[in-house]
Amino acid sequence: MGIVYKDVTVISNDEIAKGIFKLVVKDENEIKCGQFYMLKVKNALLPRPISICEKEDDKLTFLYAVVGTGTEEISKIKESDEIKITGPLGNGFNVNEKLGRVALVSGGIGTAPMLQVAKELREKNNASNIDLYAGFRDDVYLINDFEKYVDNINITTNTGKHGKKGFVTEVLNPRDYDVVLCCGPEVMMKKVVEMCKECGTKIFVSMEKHMACGVGACLVCTCKTKDGHKRTCKDGPVFDGNYVEL
Repeated sequence: MGIVYKDVTVISNDEIAKGIFKLVVKDENEIKCGQFYMLKVKNALLPRPISICEKEDDKLTFLYAVVGTGTEEISKIKESDEIKITGPLGNGFNVNEKLGRVALVSGGIGTAPMLQVAKELREKNNASNIDLYAGFRDDVYLINDFEKYVDNINITTNTGKHGKKGFVTEVLNPRDYDVVLCCGPEVMMKKVVEMCKECGTKIFVSMEKHMACGVGACLVCTCKTKDGHKRTCKDGPVFDGNYVEL
C-alpha cells in the first residue's frame, strides 16, 4: 500500500515546557478531534504518529514530547522549514451527538488531543457540562488554552508542584458524568475504565501505540479487544473502553 506524504510549511516549533514542543504547520485538510497524523523527517527511519492538538483555519497544531531520535529530529525543525506529513488518520472521538455531562481525562502529553475535543464540544454545543481532569508528573502545560472551552479544570501532579498532589484518578468521580473521554498512559486509562465500569458511565479511550505506517498495513500497532486484536491506527485510535482490553 502506497502512503502519500506531502510537504507542509512550519509556522512555529517552540519548546513550551521541558522536553515538550508545540509544532504548528499549514494544512487545509478537515479533521475530526482525536485523529492523528504521521510526521516524517529525513534522519529518522520511521515516521512518528502525533495526535492533533488543535486546528484553526489552515493552522494545524501538534504537541509532542522529545522521547527518542524521531521526535528529537522534529524538535530541530525551524520556522519556514518543511516537514512531510500524511493525515488525518484514525477515527477520532464522536462529538456530533448530545453527550450530556462530559469529563475529559488526560495524562501528560495525552492532554494535547483533548484541546480540540473540548473546542468541538463547545462549538457544537453538544455537552451540558465539560470538565477537564489533567495529570502531570511535574510541569504543567497547555492548560490555559482550555479555559474558554471547559467549565472546570482539575490538575494533579506527582510532585505536588501544581494542583493536587497525586494521580488524576484520585480527583475523578465518574458518577458525576454521562461520558468520560480519556487519553494518556495505559496504566492510567486502565484505572479510569475500571472506575467507569463500576458505576456504568460510558468511557472512550484513545490508544497510543508504536506505529510504522499509520494506515493499517503493517500491523505493528495492534491492541487487544473482546474480538481479538485490532489495528490502533485503522480501527482506532479511539475505542469504547468496555471493548478494548487494557
